[in-house]
Amino acid sequence: MKPRISVLTLGVSDLERSLSFYRDGLGLPTKGIIGQEFEHGAVAFFDLSGSLKLALWAQADIAHDTGLPLQPVSPTALTIGHNVTRHEEVDQCMEAAARAGAEVIKPAQDTFYGGYAGYFRDPDGHLWEIVWNPDLLPPED
Repeated sequence: MKPRISVLTLGVSDLERSLSFYRDGLGLPTKGIIGQEFEHGAVAFFDLSGSLKLALWAQADIAHDTGLPLQPVSPTALTIGHNVTRHEEVDQCMEAAARAGAEVIKPAQDTFYGGYAGYFRDPDGHLWEIVWNPDLLPPED
């Protein structure tokens, strides 16, 4: 398998609420909810760095599509890392997430590897790490 991951899909309980959190609260670019004309098809896509997309899709629709039973989100099963280019951006992102309704799990602080990071949970419990790592800086936009 070649490393061509292009979409990261988060199962959400309320698509409108999650759209508002990511679009209005965090400022991620999106065209909004599409696919509403299809049963179990409503989804929102957000453009991330490179060609990576973040998708929000109702958990019930994911369960329907896969045939798996609906399960609660486990915040320790996966974290999403958002790397920033400057130390102070960590605090800015954490504050924006909190204003948007995120639960701050671990306030930003110095890390053991010489960086600076904090964690928050989105309205559905998905865990995000906002991190400045001087050895893994993302490209400037």
